Amino acid sequence: MPRLTAPPQAPVGGYGILGTGSYLPPVVVPNGPVAAAAGVTDEWIVRKTGIRERRHARPDQAASDLAAHAATAALATAGIDPGAVGLVLVATSTPDHPQPATANLVQHLIGADRAAAFDLNAVCSGFVYALEVARTLLPGLGPTPYALVIGVDVYSRILDPTDRRTAVLFGDGAGAVLLGPTPDGPGLHPAILRGVGAEHRLIGVQAGGSRLPASARTVADGSHHFRMDGRAVRAFVAEELPALVHDTLAAHRLPAPDLDHFIPHQANGVMLDELAPRLGLRPDTLRRTVTHYGNTGAASIPLTLDATFRADLLAPGHHLLLAAFGGGMNLAATLCTWTGPRHGPAIDRPAANGRPEEGNRQNSAPATGEPRPSTASASAP
Repeated sequence: MPRLTAPPQAPVGGYGILGTGSYLPPVVVPNGPVAAAAGVTDEWIVRKTGIRERRHARPDQAASDLAAHAATAALATAGIDPGAVGLVLVATSTPDHPQPATANLVQHLIGADRAAAFDLNAVCSGFVYALEVARTLLPGLGPTPYALVIGVDVYSRILDPTDRRTAVLFGDGAGAVLLGPTPDGPGLHPAILRGVGAEHRLIGVQAGGSRLPASARTVADGSHHFRMDGRAVRAFVAEELPALVHDTLAAHRLPAPDLDHFIPHQANGVMLDELAPRLGLRPDTLRRTVTHYGNTGAASIPLTLDATFRADLLAPGHHLLLAAFGGGMNLAATLCTWTGPRHGPAIDRPAANGRPEEGNRQNSAPATGEPRPSTASASAP
């Protein structure tokens, strides 16, 4: 009988984040038109959410387009060719279509011709879930030892503009990280993932699946719109997130004062302000982009991570805590040690589809305090 080969082993240093990237679509939507459609005011949106504007994809852009831009930016930051990528993993709950996977479209757009590709849907927790899945798969990628993990959502396509519980919160965007071998020690550490299926009704889209297939009736009654019980979600997060943060730090024996960056899911700016004191972390560690990007679903953590990098806040050895919560209900948290580069000169990012890229570094807002609004993109009418 042929002898079985030994399972692949991690490199001596381990694996870590080698580069980050993000993409924000060009249409800036201020609170005014959103408030008018939802029957509220600009002041009400700011007071309830801390959000002042968000981005919407152009009509010709889908999730794969946004994701490919972010992936190309992460590759450029790391200086890695797409042909060396062995895995493209896309976290999204708003894919281009039910099948094939959006990841396969991204793989094609960026030229990662040797990569495995699949999607993961854990709603707004998806990016951290995907990061953990990629961490476990990296040792098996062989001669293509790099993985692209992308969070992307295009919530503007599934919102009911008259529903003030959702329409005022969400925006579109994509963020990506390139993972690969690191010589100076591991940068990726085991995550804590938790599902609370008993609360699955708090967030969701009712129609379009096998339980309630699409029909003229489901379209007419709005069953394809995203719905959320905001008050119950807020209570759930207030109850569950502090314990998740504590357990993650305890698992890695990292005292809270030693944490350098806390990058949570950017669900609601006011909710983040209320939660922060309960987490036992230094206030200066909190990174935010929600004011000008809104809630971008699975993209919110990698977008904010990239903004943190572009703002020159990351240094080798910094400890980052990524924590997410989303529909399911799902919770996820992981600790990373920064192994990527320091912020360098501006990178000329080629567009994945040949068009000039709107969401380049100049459009990225810093992830500290109140991020500056972009001035380089077209505003919505």
